[in-house]
Amino acid sequence: MRETSSGAEAAILVSIDFGTSDHSESLAELRQLAETAGVGTLAIIEAKRQRPDAALFAGSGKIQEIAEIVERLEAPLVIFNHDLSPAQMRNLTARLNTRVIDRTMLILDIFAQRAQSHEGKVQVELAQLKYLATRLVGQGVGMGQQKFAVGARGPGETKLELDRRKLDKRVHFLKDRLEKLKHQREVQRRARNRADVLSVSIVGYTNAGKSTLFNRLTRADAYVANQLFATLDTTSRRMFTEKQGEIVVSDTVGFIRHLPHSLIAAFRSTLEETVLADLLLHVVDANNVNCDDQIEEVNKVLAEIGAANTPQILVFNKIDLKDATPSVERDDYGRIVRIFLSAQSGAGLENLRLALDEAQAARQAHPTMEQT
Repeated sequence: MRETSSGAEAAILVSIDFGTSDHSESLAELRQLAETAGVGTLAIIEAKRQRPDAALFAGSGKIQEIAEIVERLEAPLVIFNHDLSPAQMRNLTARLNTRVIDRTMLILDIFAQRAQSHEGKVQVELAQLKYLATRLVGQGVGMGQQKFAVGARGPGETKLELDRRKLDKRVHFLKDRLEKLKHQREVQRRARNRADVLSVSIVGYTNAGKSTLFNRLTRADAYVANQLFATLDTTSRRMFTEKQGEIVVSDTVGFIRHLPHSLIAAFRSTLEETVLADLLLHVVDANNVNCDDQIEEVNKVLAEIGAANTPQILVFNKIDLKDATPSVERDDYGRIVRIFLSAQSGAGLENLRLALDEAQAARQAHPTMEQT
């Protein structure tokens, strides 16, 4: 197996430009995803097409070019920056004579590495089984035979060797387990509502600085790293404001372009903390030139999980990297809608605490039916 000098698995990255405006940003994210998964990049191959080829996704000429590079570099893995159908994956594996995975499988692999809580592991395994079953089961390749096997490790690796009936039984079991965990969380949430506690969820594009902000607000020690999906499991902590008292803040998984639907479905129970929150703190990397696109991508996922109408405040983070001054913007009703701060240095954090105080005061002045 070809490895990088650091011992990590290495791969060829393939990205096809279908004329979308975000192709270069998506390719840059693929490189970050590969790095996060512990995969070195041997080569990057790009091409342009109007639409995917039904059999090979890319054209036969481009696939031949990739095959020659695979042979020359002895590449053990090719990662496509797209979702591949089961037939395309089988055809590409045969033509390239090496392992082939797609963007979704790569993200699933990262989630398999990062899940820490019991619920997180159950959710990842469910997503793996549902997504990988149609692609790997029945191909005569035991996943346990792979040493590194990016896209083929984690909770699902032994389960994929089961026959279809046992696999379906496992999926059913995992769904039941998630339902029980969901019920436990609903009990906790009702207790919070009876206590008249403001529920705040921190959301945003991956690597926007959500966990750093969470730690600042709650004095917690949530894992922070300059990587995609550094946070996977939802973590909730209590914080106290000077005027309004207790608030519950939740740190959630970061979103990304083309976040796999299988993951959104599997993590729906965890993401309900976001759906049912009183307020969303939508953290934005103010130093990123594509921050407007990232805001749009996050709002797409929020709409998909049913949180489009949840009140949110845009928190533009990392202003210290562009020497900007902490500030706030209010709407026509006097509500804070944008905050510019640095979670790293703490500059502007007092404005966020003010916004939370005002949100809690408004909630107590107009309680919902659920709180009674």
